[in-house]
Amino acid sequence: MISTAIRVARVGSAAELAAAALMMLGFPCVMLAALVPSVYAFAAAAAVTYLADHYLHRKGSYLINRLGKVRAGLSIRFLVRQLLLVLLLARLDLADDLVFYIATACFIAFYGLQAPHGALVTLIRNRRRMPVATRNVDLASRIRIPDAPPRRLLHRSAEKMLHLDLPAVAGVVVAAATARALYAYVGIAATLGLGILYVLALVPYVRGRRVPPRAETVLAAVDDWLREYQPQTVLYFSGSRDSAYQVNMWLETMEQLDTRPLIILRERVILSNLAPTTVPVICVPGGVHLMNMDLSSVRVALYAANVGKNIHMLRVPTMKHVFIGHGDSDKLASVNPFSKVYDEVWTAGRAGRDRYAIADVGVRDDDIAEVGRPQLAPIQTWQGVPEGRIPTVLYAPTWEGWDDNPGNTSILLAGENIVRKLVQADPPVRVLYKPHPFTGTRSAQAKATHQRIVALVEKAAAARAADPRFTAETADQAAARAQAKTELARVEARLAVLAGRGGEKRDEAEATRDGLLDVARHEETARLRAEWNEAYWRSFGSWQHRVITGAEPRLYDCFNVSDAMVSDISSVVSDFIASGKPYAVTDSAELGVEEFRRNNTAVRAAVILSNSAAELGELLGAVRDPAADPLAGERAELKQYLLGPDEPTSIEQFNTAVADLALKAETRNVGQVTRAGGGTAETALANAVPGQRMASAGETDGVTAG
Repeated sequence: MISTAIRVARVGSAAELAAAALMMLGFPCVMLAALVPSVYAFAAAAAVTYLADHYLHRKGSYLINRLGKVRAGLSIRFLVRQLLLVLLLARLDLADDLVFYIATACFIAFYGLQAPHGALVTLIRNRRRMPVATRNVDLASRIRIPDAPPRRLLHRSAEKMLHLDLPAVAGVVVAAATARALYAYVGIAATLGLGILYVLALVPYVRGRRVPPRAETVLAAVDDWLREYQPQTVLYFSGSRDSAYQVNMWLETMEQLDTRPLIILRERVILSNLAPTTVPVICVPGGVHLMNMDLSSVRVALYAANVGKNIHMLRVPTMKHVFIGHGDSDKLASVNPFSKVYDEVWTAGRAGRDRYAIADVGVRDDDIAEVGRPQLAPIQTWQGVPEGRIPTVLYAPTWEGWDDNPGNTSILLAGENIVRKLVQADPPVRVLYKPHPFTGTRSAQAKATHQRIVALVEKAAAARAADPRFTAETADQAAARAQAKTELARVEARLAVLAGRGGEKRDEAEATRDGLLDVARHEETARLRAEWNEAYWRSFGSWQHRVITGAEPRLYDCFNVSDAMVSDISSVVSDFIASGKPYAVTDSAELGVEEFRRNNTAVRAAVILSNSAAELGELLGAVRDPAADPLAGERAELKQYLLGPDEPTSIEQFNTAVADLALKAETRNVGQVTRAGGGTAETALANAVPGQRMASAGETDGVTAG
């Protein structure tokens, strides 16, 4: 019942639901107390509404946003409470008292202060919102960016300002209860005084040296940095908050490029969710600003997603444009017809090339390059289940997608069957459940099923924790687990210090100014994360079921501790194949084994599951006895077909592809020069400096000649 109410109200917990109910019931009680009239009942009900309102704001409750949409926003709620206080005074026969008129005038004046306060806050925020936000770009030496105002002034500023009515409300209520008007006058003076001081405290930040430079000054500084840095390869990305993982997966690859890399983002929310990197990052929300940016040295632009804003970069002819995607799978998204707009499409292995040929969406075979998957380097090759440990099976389904195709995810029709059979397997296995981060974002049914699967895994984990067959351990094992937990706490504490957790958050302008990465800290963080991952898996029993829904441990870390995986048609399957471990894929659309294998390359070496998951025994048999695994040879062949050869390494293949395409871009640009100014292309190319702009004086499109 409570869980249903939480879901309907779209709140995060029972506490939020209770706070919402108290706030909703509190206002009618305040009105009733004012009409009765009862000062003490009014004070109690008003206090409840204050506290509940504050709690919901602190939690960032969805309900608060909804109230604003139905004209019951924060300001209205405070105004209603103050009007009801005036009504209380009238019902107490104080309408002719001076305190009544002063209280009324106070609330009117207090609301008059909301306008300058709101205007100043908006102006400060707008002026401190940079036209271009950066990381690892030295702008501090080029322009002056002042410190951000104290966070206490701007964070939840409207709520703070409105809560300054508390002294006046409390003073008037006490005065009504005691018949001593002095309390009201003191409270009213405090409210108005604090409100005026709050407004005055904001004024210095809208003038003089506390105001960041204008947009054109910032953009000129960025162009100056670009001319000095001369980026050669750009990773371009646009998307929603939840899609940040699609660019994060390429950060390490960008750091390993032989050319000078640059990351260009289009949304501030992506920048705020970008993982730490040593690569320079420029976030350019405005299309006009991007199109006027000096990217004349760039020769290769890489695109991780097909989105509309790609057009702002695709229009530049002096660089070659490549679609690299954010995964390799047999989904239709992997053969999007939009891919025709790129100069080349890079796939992991031969399978990607064949996939485009079969789809016949206009991508020419000559425009496809096989570069492997550099991100897969951390995935370890399977050596079999270690002696004395029960096998671990990872269930990593993808999300429900944008339509209701039953083949999108196994969660809806097969998820509970899969998990139930795994937790009941005999001999036993350990289950790791790591769903796609988008699971349940579109489909309420998928969200509900996911929650049932979580409950199923947690119930099985609790039952296993009470079973002496699993919990019995030696003194050395217990000591090792305790040591791992201690190590985990130590590493987390140090990571929190490195991340600056608990400190005052900076605004965009200050983060841009101070955005140069501390390389030593970055390297220490990477080392600590590896230590955290190793300690995490040692901190609990190897028999213990786990639900893993956060960013840590990462998917590849789960690959490395697992002996087999169950998943859906997605890039997760292609990536897991790099491990050489047995895997199963669910035919949720019930195409049939032969048709399913024919349509999906990545399942050719998989155990195919029906929605009943009756075939799971085949997967578990292969894990328990690798010598009797009938699909081992097919997995090895499929790995090379999907992901390319092991030698040269994927990052070497990737760097070679970048260099080859950069040369094509330079050749094209030199050809433009020779056609415009005479001479031979060979001479111009021989004299060209890598990364230097080669263009005709009359070339336009927002790029100047070098």
